[in-house]
Amino acid sequence: MATKLIDSLTGSKDQYKVNDQAKRYTLKDHGFIETKNGSFQYERTLSSVISDKTAPKLKITISKDLKELKLVTVTANGLKKIDIFKDTDLKQAQLMVENILNTFVEESVLEKV
Repeated sequence: MATKLIDSLTGSKDQYKVNDQAKRYTLKDHGFIETKNGSFQYERTLSSVISDKTAPKLKITISKDLKELKLVTVTANGLKKIDIFKDTDLKQAQLMVENILNTFVEESVLEKV
């Protein structure tokens, strides 16, 4: 997955970049997992029901040098990118994404551009 200095979710007007204060341990404390190539990946199902097998997922990838990121929402199986902001049935997913990203901004993981 190609990373960029600034990225946004499909359909969203908000853009984000990795905060200069972000550290490896901060990412791990917030649920990011370090991959074999050294990058950090966060994945979260966008549903309040844990067993929901149809809910879309939020995926965030941050490069190993903590300079670039990739934001994407995908289908439940993770194979297809989707725009959760154009479907009114996905209002709960939209709120969850906004809350997650706002938390990451407050915790100096991401920065809104």
